[in-house]
Amino acid sequence: MKIVVQIKLLPDAAQETALWETLKLCNQAANHACRRAHESGVMAKAPLQRLVYGELKAMGLSAQPAIHCVRKTAGAYATLKANLKAGNHGRQGSKRRRRVESTPVRFRKDAAQPFDDRSLSWQLDARTVSIWTLQGRMKGVPFTGSPDQLKLLAEYRLGESDLIRRGKSWYLYATCEVPEAEEFTPEGFLGVDLGIANIATTSDGTVYSGKHLNHVRHRHRHLRRRLQRKGTKSAKRVLRRLSGREARFAANTNHRISQRIVTEAQRTCRGIALEDLGGIRGRVRLRKPQRVTLHSWSFGQLGAYIAYKAKRAGVPVVYVDPAYTSQGCSECDHIDKKNRPDQATFVCTSCGFAEHADVNAACNISSRGVAGWAVSHAADDAA
Repeated sequence: MKIVVQIKLLPDAAQETALWETLKLCNQAANHACRRAHESGVMAKAPLQRLVYGELKAMGLSAQPAIHCVRKTAGAYATLKANLKAGNHGRQGSKRRRRVESTPVRFRKDAAQPFDDRSLSWQLDARTVSIWTLQGRMKGVPFTGSPDQLKLLAEYRLGESDLIRRGKSWYLYATCEVPEAEEFTPEGFLGVDLGIANIATTSDGTVYSGKHLNHVRHRHRHLRRRLQRKGTKSAKRVLRRLSGREARFAANTNHRISQRIVTEAQRTCRGIALEDLGGIRGRVRLRKPQRVTLHSWSFGQLGAYIAYKAKRAGVPVVYVDPAYTSQGCSECDHIDKKNRPDQATFVCTSCGFAEHADVNAACNISSRGVAGWAVSHAADDAA
């Protein structure tokens, strides 16, 4: 399985200037390729490369960076096409969709740029890299990372690395091909209910509250609104400084929660059962004040983190139908809206069973995980 290792570069002033000029030109070239693709309708990699390769070389790029700019452009248009097909930019004919379709894709001047082994080499013992820049091959750029990151880099690095500038710091995101652990046969399933008030709740009764994360999001949202309304140079400077801080905080929170869930499942020899929440934003209808909360809910990221950490640990993961998990009784299976008198409480109107609402839902997810695993593996055994 592929994972990405973040390595921090420590360039001196001259090296940083060379990296910055290189990154800006690469993204200018990618934007040029985007404009040509939009004008001509040629968006596949091979024909687009034939169309713009000479033009990108004339801008000052060498062969490999020019090819990577074309690949980056083709990938961006493939992603745009998939998002349009999925309706993520609005319905056919909507104002938002027409605006997206009528303008070329654009890259920020500090957007990530891929480098392969021809234009980037690692000296792991010396903790330095050699990288192509507009000023020629720049050698001896030092880097650092945690012991785990450096171990993964030394043992499993394979393929491209992305050069990224974030704030005043420089990073290389290196792709590592890590062998998957052998999946064990689970002795039951740990159900995980994903939510907004509580980020995750397990069938064991562990609740990971979303109160602090939601408070941070609320504070950042109001701060951004106030600064955008002000519109001064200093306000824009603060907005740039705050950019991405909320997303990084949410990602760190999701990493910690997913690691604890996977560790508990591995310790108890259980699999993990998750709800299949694909398309929930399109299905759910909420009042306007609640929509921002729904659309900032990072359930997809948390689910992805759980899935890849489980794969590395050999923990089986199954996805179950989420229908009525919050309204059904985990003791007698009775389903009724009245079973939920409020957000946090579950009281069965049939058998009288009472439990925290999210814990009850997680128990239902766990039961469905056991049933789904049994059905799928019975089919495999029959085959």
